Amino acid sequence: MMAPFLRLRQICLVTEPIEPAASQIAAILGLNICYRDPHVGKYGLENVLLPVDTTLLEIVAPTQPGTAAGRFLEKTGGRGGYMAIFCCDDPDARGRHAATLGVRTANVIDHAPYHGVQLHPRDCRGAFIELNHTAGSDNIRGPYPPAGPDWAKAIRTDTTQALVAVEMQSPDPADLATHWGRILELPVSSAADGASELKLPNASFRFVQGVNEAMTALTFKVMDAEKVREAAKAQGVSCTADGFSLAGVTFKLTS
Repeated sequence: MMAPFLRLRQICLVTEPIEPAASQIAAILGLNICYRDPHVGKYGLENVLLPVDTTLLEIVAPTQPGTAAGRFLEKTGGRGGYMAIFCCDDPDARGRHAATLGVRTANVIDHAPYHGVQLHPRDCRGAFIELNHTAGSDNIRGPYPPAGPDWAKAIRTDTTQALVAVEMQSPDPADLATHWGRILELPVSSAADGASELKLPNASFRFVQGVNEAMTALTFKVMDAEKVREAAKAQGVSCTADGFSLAGVTFKLTS
């Protein structure tokens, strides 16, 4: 038996079309695309994955009508935060725990050595939650099949060092935080600004006031926030006070 653990492994955003958003994110944040997964074609999708140190940022786009990702984009009016993906000791046990809360399993992906349990977005509220485990991958830089065979070689940290926070909005942020905390078996804490927060070893989820339930922002620790904003401007991407907006979410920058 492995000791229980849970850490943020990957964030997935949906945008349509995939370009120029994917290349712009890579250029602005100084990241490499490590993989385009041929397996997502059968779901009518294309994707790219970019490692932010050991956390993966995935951008996915529908390539045909009638996909779940396409319906998500229509429903959210192009808000992109699609999935929060966690690696853990026992995805099946965590899926069973979620079921006791009325959170259904939508999909089980079994590509040995990788095993993933995706929970139903309607039951999770705001975004899909996936729980996965890769056998023999106790080293966080070890094999992680969704990111391709050589993902760790593509890591670049000279511009962007980490994905440190994910922001979820809700008309009742405390309630959504409590719900996600129950699903993930994490205590809700209070951030300095009073926002409800779930803390993982490598990132935190912040729950803020908003009109609907959605994943709306990602915070990245960067070497030089001003330089990154200049790179966003050079790409013609709309900038915000603390970052830029792309692929349906706000990219917030912190040094």
